[in-house]
Amino acid sequence: MRIRALVLVASGAVALSALAVPAAQAATAGPAVTFSSLKVNSGKNIVVGSTAMVTVSATYTVTKPASLDASSIQTGPVLYRGATLGENSDDMLLGDDPGTCTASSSTVLKCSAKIQFRPKGSDEDGDLISTEAGTWKLGALAVNADNGVTWQGDLGTTHLQRRSTLTVNASPEPVKKGKTITVTGKLARANWDTNTYAGYSTQPVKLQFRKKGSSTYTTLKTIKTTSTGALKTTTTATADGYYRYSFAGTTTTPSVSAAGDYVDVQ
Repeated sequence: MRIRALVLVASGAVALSALAVPAAQAATAGPAVTFSSLKVNSGKNIVVGSTAMVTVSATYTVTKPASLDASSIQTGPVLYRGATLGENSDDMLLGDDPGTCTASSSTVLKCSAKIQFRPKGSDEDGDLISTEAGTWKLGALAVNADNGVTWQGDLGTTHLQRRSTLTVNASPEPVKKGKTITVTGKLARANWDTNTYAGYSTQPVKLQFRKKGSSTYTTLKTIKTTSTGALKTTTTATADGYYRYSFAGTTTTPSVSAAGDYVDVQ
């Protein structure tokens, strides 16, 4: 994964660059800066489709020495995997730009930032590959003009997920009461490598029914998708209403329900 990190430019000013921070720099003793109250995407999972870049917001608090000029440091939230944040991290992802901070006192800054997520196949700057969906740890990075770098990990976790789709078709329509209805569909999710949607195999999916005039779906049975994500099962026609498939989701893929398909029972 490409690492976007805060680095120092030759002039000594702080800037953001799409470069990896070398291990030696990552280990540099930084300013006495600490982070707290980090929240990414309002605490919700981050869901990315097959092609479009997704940008989410983050908020956090920075505590610094009163003697450290706020304008001399730049900060940003980090998503990472691995035991520690810094030179031993397996993967890291930061935003394209540093956070924006407002001083609430001589030692406390209230900050916000944006983080961009790009499927790998969508452009040359793409970061995400499909195997990287799942649980990520949250941390933060501070850089100052005196070549100090501070990493702080273990500020929470989030799920980075491949967007899911689910279809349904119930037939025949109309159907006589007591006859068999066949319900087909497909569960798919974004493939960040190929910029397509591919079937999600061997996943449990609920077949649900909502009677005409009701607002509540009832689960009729649970079946598993095939190796291509396909769904097919049968049920008995009892009353006019809507059939749908519903998927509860996993750590790598969000929950999704198909729009109900109406069947007229005569």
